[in-house]
Amino acid sequence: MNKESKIYIAGHRGLVGSALVRKLEIRGFTNIISRTHKELDLTNQNQVREFFETEKPEYVFLAAAKVGGIHANNTYPADFIYENLMIQNNVIKAAHDFKVAKLLFLGSTCIYPKMAPQPIKEECLLTGALEETNEAYAVAKIAGLEMCKFFKRQYGDNFISCMPTNLYGPNDNFDLKSSHVLPALIRKFHEAKVSGSEVVEVWGTGTPLREFIYVDDMADACIFLMENYSEEQHVNIGTGEEVSIRRLAETVKKVVGFEGELVFNTNMPDGTPRKLTTVHKLNELGWKHKVSLNSGIELAYNSYLSTNKGV
Repeated sequence: MNKESKIYIAGHRGLVGSALVRKLEIRGFTNIISRTHKELDLTNQNQVREFFETEKPEYVFLAAAKVGGIHANNTYPADFIYENLMIQNNVIKAAHDFKVAKLLFLGSTCIYPKMAPQPIKEECLLTGALEETNEAYAVAKIAGLEMCKFFKRQYGDNFISCMPTNLYGPNDNFDLKSSHVLPALIRKFHEAKVSGSEVVEVWGTGTPLREFIYVDDMADACIFLMENYSEEQHVNIGTGEEVSIRRLAETVKKVVGFEGELVFNTNMPDGTPRKLTTVHKLNELGWKHKVSLNSGIELAYNSYLSTNKGV
């Protein structure tokens, strides 16, 4: 990519897409194109094809997706698989038909088997059963990953894929019914602090282990891969570091400044017991994360405060 390359960010308002826009602009890229859902429905094939035919993007970051936490995935599995399949199929096929120079598809580490050997290597894909609570989303993402692989294999398209671990940061979803664990904790502790509540409840036992990466670090890795990687196999994006949900909750509690009690509701699901990725491939290519978990949580909380003034 050069500074004038025409770059399309699919999903530019979301957590991932907005971070990509920030990072590209900081680096001096001047020809970034985007569309809101109202302007372009990515589940509509005709609209997607018209957009690609008119705009002719050279590079595509496919960050658009329907996402959510355990509750949302359990409640709306049909919506998750349908909408994500439609988005991926339409964008990837249009990128092929209208000769996009390179496309990066963003998956998720939830695509790996529930009981995959830890830490999870890229080669673990499709070697075991998925976690039931997000199976619909995972199946869709696996399909997108494989679609990029097969378009590369059959047609020689420069379509690559990456697998970010759990993300957090500015423009995250803080809706308690559909958010992931870290933004949910930030909101819960903040609201408890403001209201004077003495207890914050966290779902599950607190024992599952998770890996988190600050979204601007993830965006930096995506741009790095777009400029430096063209192989068929997907690449994990993460820190290679893990933390228990209990320790995570205690860290968020401290950052927010909540002084009450932390209670775990063991009647609620834990999800996958452990999910840590191997990031040797990415590190060997020359990229490593920069933002620590504690610093990232502080940045995420400040971002939450700035967008929820008066709350």
